Amino acid sequence: MISMTGFANREWAAADISLSVEIKGYNSRFMEMHVNAPPWISRYEPKIRELVGAVCGRGKVDIAVRIRENNMPISVSVNANAASAYMQAINGLAGELGIEEKASLSLLIGMDGVLDIEKNRDEQRYWNMLEPVLKEAINIFQEERVREGKQTQDNILNFIDKMESYLKIIQAYIPDIEKSIKDNIKARFKELVDNEIDDNRILAETAMLLIKYTISEEIFRLSSHLGEFRAEAARNERPGKKLDFLCQEINREVNTIGSKSTVLEVSRAVVEMKESLENIREQLRNVE
Repeated sequence: MISMTGFANREWAAADISLSVEIKGYNSRFMEMHVNAPPWISRYEPKIRELVGAVCGRGKVDIAVRIRENNMPISVSVNANAASAYMQAINGLAGELGIEEKASLSLLIGMDGVLDIEKNRDEQRYWNMLEPVLKEAINIFQEERVREGKQTQDNILNFIDKMESYLKIIQAYIPDIEKSIKDNIKARFKELVDNEIDDNRILAETAMLLIKYTISEEIFRLSSHLGEFRAEAARNERPGKKLDFLCQEINREVNTIGSKSTVLEVSRAVVEMKESLENIREQLRNVE
């Protein structure tokens, strides 16, 4: 099993650049991925999604890429037309208001569109630095999810052990359930006809009720579902959806056994099984 929750953070720095990659995983019914990265490396977002998606089958994953640049070479261009238009507008306004002050250079260069500053970035160079850091973060993220998934699997199988032990208790009470049915029928006949009891009629009624209230089939199916649960958890690395379906089937059989039982010990075992099953389903919400 692999958990959907996990966290990883890796950092790297050189003389003129530092970068970090942070990955967080949460549980979700479907695969959701969100990438938060500087816009000038957006062309590599599909590659980031591909690398992370290779280890994630289900869940919500947030990926944050942060890059800090030091002493980055830049190019500056001046829009003289924009500066001239600003100057004429400002000087015209000053004249209308009777102000002798003229537009200064420091004021003009701060106006929008006068200076165009562009950093000279080699995007391929950035990706070459980012890719190994991203892969390290992915490896850490996956190791944590696998480790947590193993712990979850052990806990879930412990609850399966409990359910199987309670199932054995229920199986041991099948003769008592059948005896209870027979005794109830005899008691009812005695109330109705006093001592004139027709044994054949009692046997016929008992057979009908045994067919209706026997739990042998439910026990067989429940045992089969528990065995399939174990097998699926062992053979499938991402069994979450299949195991969730099996939990529904297990719950159906447990409820049927509980509704048919007239033996207190069986009812208690059913309650314990339902509690174990609820714990299993809760933990499965975090498994791929």
